[in-house]
Amino acid sequence: MTALVPMQAESYDRYIQSAETDYAGDLLATGLYSEEQAYEKACADFMATAPQGYATPDNYFFVIRDDEQDHEIGFLWFCIREQYDIRIAFVCVIRILTEWRRQGHATRALKALEPEIKALGASGIELHVFAHNLGAQKLYAKLGYGQTSIYMNKRLEDVI
Repeated sequence: MTALVPMQAESYDRYIQSAETDYAGDLLATGLYSEEQAYEKACADFMATAPQGYATPDNYFFVIRDDEQDHEIGFLWFCIREQYDIRIAFVCVIRILTEWRRQGHATRALKALEPEIKALGASGIELHVFAHNLGAQKLYAKLGYGQTSIYMNKRLEDVI
């Protein structure tokens, strides 16, 4: 059984560092950033969302556990935002450790998240997924998430 367990403050640094590295890798894969720029942007984006780290108001951090095997398998971070007088949850990070992927844990974690968010008075859930992450796009679509905008880019280095 996949479970969301509130993260303890002492675990925050370990998880957030791995998330920054993953995010920087995704930014690098877009082709829009150098390796250094991608890492700087990842750190800056995380700091902007959670300037007080674990103690940032309206930010919620969970360890994702496989209770049957009594093992941590990833983590989930979301924040609550007010947009146009609507209270919405934004999933900042959902990360399943490599060896635990493709076993349904992300699906179960996102489903377990829904009552948590509803209890906070949010009317919906938003998240961002990179275009190159087709597996995540399929997962989110299967769970009922719809596209709200699409950014596109054309690289000109090959144009004469």
